[in-house]
Amino acid sequence: MKKVLALLLTLVLSLSLFAGCDGDGAESDAYGDATAVIVVGPDSGTKMEIWTFVELHNVFYAHMLERWNELNPDRQIQMTFVTYPYSEMHNKMTMALQTGVGAPDLCDIEISQFPNFLRGVVQLYPLNDALAPYIDDIVPARLDIYSKDGRFYGAPTHVGATVMYYNVEILEKYGIDYTTIVTWDDFTAAAHQLKEASNGEVFMTSVDTGGSDWMWVAMASKGEDWTGGSEAGPANVQLDSVYRMLSMQKQWLEDGVAMISPGGQVDTEQGWANIIDGNIAGFPKAMWFMSRFLNYMPEMAGKIAIAPVPVFEVGDLRSVGIGGTGTVVSLQSSDPTLAADYISFAKGSYEGNLAIWDILGFDTVNTSVWSDPDITTDETNQFIAYFVTNPFDTLNEIKDEIGKIAVVSFSPTINETINITTLNAIFEGGMGVAEALAEAQRMIEIELH
Repeated sequence: MKKVLALLLTLVLSLSLFAGCDGDGAESDAYGDATAVIVVGPDSGTKMEIWTFVELHNVFYAHMLERWNELNPDRQIQMTFVTYPYSEMHNKMTMALQTGVGAPDLCDIEISQFPNFLRGVVQLYPLNDALAPYIDDIVPARLDIYSKDGRFYGAPTHVGATVMYYNVEILEKYGIDYTTIVTWDDFTAAAHQLKEASNGEVFMTSVDTGGSDWMWVAMASKGEDWTGGSEAGPANVQLDSVYRMLSMQKQWLEDGVAMISPGGQVDTEQGWANIIDGNIAGFPKAMWFMSRFLNYMPEMAGKIAIAPVPVFEVGDLRSVGIGGTGTVVSLQSSDPTLAADYISFAKGSYEGNLAIWDILGFDTVNTSVWSDPDITTDETNQFIAYFVTNPFDTLNEIKDEIGKIAVVSFSPTINETINITTLNAIFEGGMGVAEALAEAQRMIEIELH
C-alpha cells in the first residue's frame, strides 16, 4: 500500500505542474483553471470524472479506485481527477447543477457550502442504498449533516471530533495534571495555577476573535444549536450555552489567564507560531488539526497530549464534529449507481477508512477502525508517534458524546456576524456579552429578513 501511495502522490505532484496543458490545448479548454488533472483506471472502464478542491484527496480517491477495480472486475471505472481552487469549484458545480449541463459524476462539497446544494429540488443522487453495507459502523451525525428528508447526499470524509490539545511540557513544568481537568471550573482553576506558577509568563489558552469553535463546543455540550437545527430555524445566538462560554472567556481575559489568539484563532500562521513559542498550554480543536502539528509544528512532537474537552457540568457531551467534506454524486452522472457504490466503498468501508487515516490523517467516520489494535497500536504511524497520547484512546472515550451543530443556508450569516463583529466587540471592545449577543441577533435577523 505504501508503494502505491508513494507512486500516486508523485503522480499527483508531477501532473499538477502540467495541469490543463496537453499538446494541442484540449485539456486547457476542458478544465480551465484546474490545478491538477490525472486519469486512473483502464480504458475499458466506465468513464467518470470527479472534482475536488484538495489535491491530496485525489491521492486517496485514486488509491481506492485501484482497489475498487481490483475487487470489481465486472464494474471497472476509469476516473479523471480534476482539482480546482475552492471557490471556483463550488461555483462551477452550482452552475452545472442549475443548468443541468456540465456536472461531473462526483464532486467534493465542503460542509459550509453543502446547504446551497440541498435547496429546492436536489440535483444529487441519494447514497442510502450504497452506504447501507457500512452504515452500522458510521457515526450517524456525519451522515445527518449531508442529508435532507431522510436521504443521504454526501459521503463524509471524517468525524472532525473536537478534542483538547494540551502542551504537557508546559503543564508538567508548573505542576499541573491535565488528566484531572474534567469541567471548565477545573480548567479555570488550572489556568490560575499556571498564571501564579509561571509569574504570568504562560497563558492557559487563547481566546478566538475570528472563529466559533469554542461556541460550537458549548452548544453541543448542552444540546443547543443557534441554527435551530434545521433550515426552518429560527436563528438564535442568544443561547445560554453561548452566553456562558463567552462570559467565561471574557473573565479569563480580565483575570490574565488567557490571551487573544494571534491572527484571530489558533489555525493561522500566527496561531501556530504562538503554540510553538509555548505561550499557551491548551486549546480545543478538531482531530483534523493533528495534521497541522505534523505539517507546521514538527518541533512540538512529543509535547502534545490529546484529551476530551472540558464541560460545564459532568454529564454534558464532551465533543462536537467540526468541519468536513461530503462527496456527492450528480444526477448527470453517466452511471449514478456505479458512482455511488464506488464512493460509498471508498469513504464508508473499513478498508477505505483505513486509507483515510493512513493518507489523510483524519479521524475516520467508520468507528470499526478505532478498535482495531493493528491500527490503534501501530507506533510507526506518524500521528500516533507524534502525540504523547494515542488519538484513538480519546476517540474511543468520547465516541458516544460527539454532538453536532447543523450547517444550513443561513449559517454563513451567523458565522460572519459572530466572527467579524461580536467576538471583537466583546473581547477587544469591552462590550457586555448579553448586549453583544442581542446586537448580533438584531443584525442577523435584519440580514435574513
